[in-house]
Amino acid sequence: MKKKIIKYLFVILIVAGIGLNTHQPSYAFSEQVIQHGATGEDVVELQARLQYIGFYHGPIDGVFGWGTYWALRHFQDEFGMKVDGYAGEQVKNMLLDRTQYHKDFVREHLEAGRHFTHYGGMNLEHQVRYDSPKDKKQTDKQKQTEQKSKEQKQTDKKAEQDKQQKEQAQKDEAQNQSAYDQANTNQETTDDSAIVEATPIEPTAVNVPNGFSQNDIQLMAQAVYGEARGEPYEGQVAVASVILNRLQSPIFPDTVAGVIYEPLAFTAVADGQIYLDPDETAKRAVLDAINGWDPTGEAIYYFNPNTATSTWIWSRPQIKQIGKHIFCK
Repeated sequence: MKKKIIKYLFVILIVAGIGLNTHQPSYAFSEQVIQHGATGEDVVELQARLQYIGFYHGPIDGVFGWGTYWALRHFQDEFGMKVDGYAGEQVKNMLLDRTQYHKDFVREHLEAGRHFTHYGGMNLEHQVRYDSPKDKKQTDKQKQTEQKSKEQKQTDKKAEQDKQQKEQAQKDEAQNQSAYDQANTNQETTDDSAIVEATPIEPTAVNVPNGFSQNDIQLMAQAVYGEARGEPYEGQVAVASVILNRLQSPIFPDTVAGVIYEPLAFTAVADGQIYLDPDETAKRAVLDAINGWDPTGEAIYYFNPNTATSTWIWSRPQIKQIGKHIFCK
């Protein structure tokens, strides 16, 4: 009897020990609900874990800004949780289950004052990108070089536009002069007794605003119509402005066709709506954008938050929302 009691006690201790081992505290996060505007260790861990699983691509700085907010909402949507932008118990448990967090590694780089980004799924030595004080001069020099390159590109582009406008003006003048000379010749060879009705001579070329060809304007109108024909007028001008802003950016092609047909750049190209005939509203929106109206605040990206599938686009700094589109830098 005594042996049986000892045996039962031994089994109970083993089971209890297993239970304790399976419920050891993880020491991850605090009990607070993390939300927009929060700062500190919880936010650092939230950003690192969201980045580890591919939803957040911004810097890990311990500040719950809009980039972190939209990354969290996208994570909640992807895993079937309530999409509210709050990191409560359910979100934390899901992150603990799906990710790893190398706290000492992350803190080491943050405390060194580095602009740190922690990438998951690879060796730790490849998971940091930063500008150390040692590299600051090199970084500043690179930025200056990029700025000079951008300014030179804009200067060259303006010179090319001026050249095209001048050549077009000369061509129009030559065509008008030829038509005028031909009209005078016809007048001189007409019988003096005939009654001749004077016909006004119309210019044969259409004015081209700011160096854009009629083909450029037509293609932009097709893109606006395919991307935003259901949007308010300001939203259509905004899409045209994004195309123009990309033309001015050194990271995009320097022609209208190059920008629009760049792979994966516009949904209308992918689904064939670029080939629809644009209406007059889309054409007018393009002309308003060319003439200087940019309601986006110099955005070079935009997306529909209800249909976007790219995790990367949510990390872009957001400027404003017009209609259904969010415009970003």
